[in-house]
Amino acid sequence: MERNGPVSTSDSTFFLDRVGEVTVTLDPDGLSWKPIDTDSSWSSCLCLNSRLKYENRIDFNNVYAVEFTGWGLLEDANTNAGGLHLGSNFEMYRFVVHGFKRGKTFGSPLTLCKYTFGHEDMQTCQSWVEHLMAQTSNKAGCHRPKCLLVFVHPLCGKGNGVKTWETVAPIFSRAKVQTKVTVTKRAGQAFDCMASLSDRELKSFDGIVVVGGDGLFNEVLNGLLSLRHDAPYPPSPEELDSAGKTEQNHQCVNSDTTHVRPLFSGVNDMVSAPSCESDDLEPLLTGAGSNRLSISKPKIDVGTSNTGLHSETDEGEKVSFPNDWFRLGLIPAGSTDAIVISTTGTRDPVTSALHIVLGKKMSLDIAQVVRWRTTPSSKDVPSVRYAASFAGYGFYGDVIKESEGCRWMGPKRYDYAGTVAFLKHKSYEAEITFLKTEEDGVATGTSNIASGIQSSKPVHKKPKKVFCCANCSICNDIKDSGQAAANIASSSIHSQDSRWQKCKGRFLSVGGAVISCRNERAPEGLVSEAHLSDGFLHLILVKDCPRPFYLWHLIKLQRGSNPFDLKFVEHHKTPAFTFLSFHNESVWNVDGEILHACQVSVQVCRGLINLFASGPEV
Repeated sequence: MERNGPVSTSDSTFFLDRVGEVTVTLDPDGLSWKPIDTDSSWSSCLCLNSRLKYENRIDFNNVYAVEFTGWGLLEDANTNAGGLHLGSNFEMYRFVVHGFKRGKTFGSPLTLCKYTFGHEDMQTCQSWVEHLMAQTSNKAGCHRPKCLLVFVHPLCGKGNGVKTWETVAPIFSRAKVQTKVTVTKRAGQAFDCMASLSDRELKSFDGIVVVGGDGLFNEVLNGLLSLRHDAPYPPSPEELDSAGKTEQNHQCVNSDTTHVRPLFSGVNDMVSAPSCESDDLEPLLTGAGSNRLSISKPKIDVGTSNTGLHSETDEGEKVSFPNDWFRLGLIPAGSTDAIVISTTGTRDPVTSALHIVLGKKMSLDIAQVVRWRTTPSSKDVPSVRYAASFAGYGFYGDVIKESEGCRWMGPKRYDYAGTVAFLKHKSYEAEITFLKTEEDGVATGTSNIASGIQSSKPVHKKPKKVFCCANCSICNDIKDSGQAAANIASSSIHSQDSRWQKCKGRFLSVGGAVISCRNERAPEGLVSEAHLSDGFLHLILVKDCPRPFYLWHLIKLQRGSNPFDLKFVEHHKTPAFTFLSFHNESVWNVDGEILHACQVSVQVCRGLINLFASGPEV
């Protein structure tokens, strides 16, 4: 081995742990090494199989940390080869390159790996460490975080929240990412912390990481946006009618196109806190029925870290959304983890942690759900909820309502609640009005299974599916960023040229999917072609039908075949819809949270938040 000489970071000889002497070479894209042949032919033969199982290169894009570990022991490849002790161990200065390997199939979890290099000269090791860190920092335009606020749900899923965090915490430590960790101890704690966090405190972090399920993520999301997102409300059902909508019959027939004038001035008059239990035991707030946002001011120590990623933002400037720098991360530990699977392609904590420390970034649409009335006769102040994945009524609301009394069953409560809701087979009288767009090329199916259940809506030719994936061209096609994009999306909803269509009748379920909502039970998701940041949600209307027909719809959903190819199912791609029911007990499922509402308006806020993710690999 080279013992002395000038320090070089272009081509040097090192000792690689469990391999032996290697020549290490740097190029613009990565680090490679080649074993140096030994003089002993019999030793080389015995080491051949051992050496073949090691990689000889790692790209900088796959390196998440480099650290100097000082003087210590390295193991020769000859040691214990074939069960014999043929070599010896060495003590020298060491540095470790921490990286990951991609699976052989798309959607496979990322696997951690590390390579320990040794040299007798400390300066040589330190020089290589500095050079490698410079090469991997902000690689490929990714701004790696330096300080994160972390919320851990100890009771999510099967109670593995803390264990999951302990598993991935070393990744953040190696990558030199500071973390301020809060293990939630009560209902609504994460919501309270986020809603009470000052803008100055928020700017000291590069993002927020949630270790838990979709319920805790929804809690953090609502706390973050409750006072920081200022956008016009979508029209209410009553205001659409007062603007001159044509009345419809009760056979779920779409109306003629009607023009609607802008109805709002763009100022949110009031925001109320959610008041129901969350999936994974994290309700947003305990004050049911609150119309105003009542927030305590718990003081949390956020430190004084400043990453510089958003240092140009003035100290006194209010943090609003959307913005370019702040990101949310989700490390799965919940019951379904639909958001993680839909945005990374896999339900793996290590993969999600790597996306966070590598600084991955993608925009994510968020649905703004405005509740106008809790019951048909109530007089309520409008309240706002935000959903990252799904808002559903009917069957979906019945399932979440039924599961609330069975929390002792853990994740299996959803199977039980789903069975109970299916056997009850309730349908509800409702009126849905949605914004018709040119993108809505999906209509009722052509299956003959539901003979006698007809819709006068013409069957359109279904466009070819374009699935959302990493570097998706559709999601990346955002010409205007930030608040300008939000204003454009809002103006299309309130434009005089907007075309609102009404559908009235009895429904088994009404669902609005913002993303594909993939999960282990439905690998393709609720809507397989849904995109993560295209400014649309998918409105799914399942009209009243015999129980066996609805069962077929659910089976097709689980098997990944087209669940909309049925005459009693309508599927529309729209940026907004309104809902009006005539029941005192109208229950919505908003990202696993219960929302009691008989009048609801839902609109998509395109790219409202950024996520530490890059989309599923396909």
